[in-house]
Amino acid sequence: MIINNLNELDIQIDRINNHLIKEKGKSEKIKEQLTNNKSNSQEILLEINLLEKVNLLFQRTSEFARNQAKLQIESLVTNCLEFVFDDNIKFEIEIKELNGRPHAKFYVVTNQGENEVRLEPELSRGGGVVDVVSLALRIAFLEIHKPKIEGPLMLDEPGKHVSSNYIFNVSSFLKKVSELFGRQIIMITHNDFLSSIGDNSYIVQLDNGISNVEQLKLEDI
Repeated sequence: MIINNLNELDIQIDRINNHLIKEKGKSEKIKEQLTNNKSNSQEILLEINLLEKVNLLFQRTSEFARNQAKLQIESLVTNCLEFVFDDNIKFEIEIKELNGRPHAKFYVVTNQGENEVRLEPELSRGGGVVDVVSLALRIAFLEIHKPKIEGPLMLDEPGKHVSSNYIFNVSSFLKKVSELFGRQIIMITHNDFLSSIGDNSYIVQLDNGISNVEQLKLEDI
């Protein structure tokens, strides 16, 4: 086709545009029919899968809750270990199903050079690590429990196996815990560092079967 002037060119362009509009209309009608058919089949599939999904959701709800609690506990205990030991150390919980019930095992993970060492707390660095893990676990369980457990944190000889190199860090950690969670800490201790962080400190002495209690002044600690 030979086009002699711009007017003829405009006419041809209009014809092409009109043709494209008509073809587009046909295409949209076909797509609409396909969409309707697909929609009907999808609704049927959704109804079939709905109960399966609900059932799966119920099955995973307790698992999800366990995993959330697991992550919270791992984070708090890891922070405690790092705070006390100033080291690349972390706490991990391994949950397995035994006889249809969840069973948890605790591990302390450290890096030695390029190797990662994963041991149970009682096998990792002696009793000091066990003391710190035990302390952090008590705090973690107390804080994540629902409904919330009110009241003070009661401790009996916390960190008694922690060496003198790290006991000051334990005292600082306990003070941070009290400030962070707004929870009073009541503890029995023979350690001077731990007794020095209290707002009030008392010494209990046994005299002829009678316990004598005396409040210590700050300068006496």
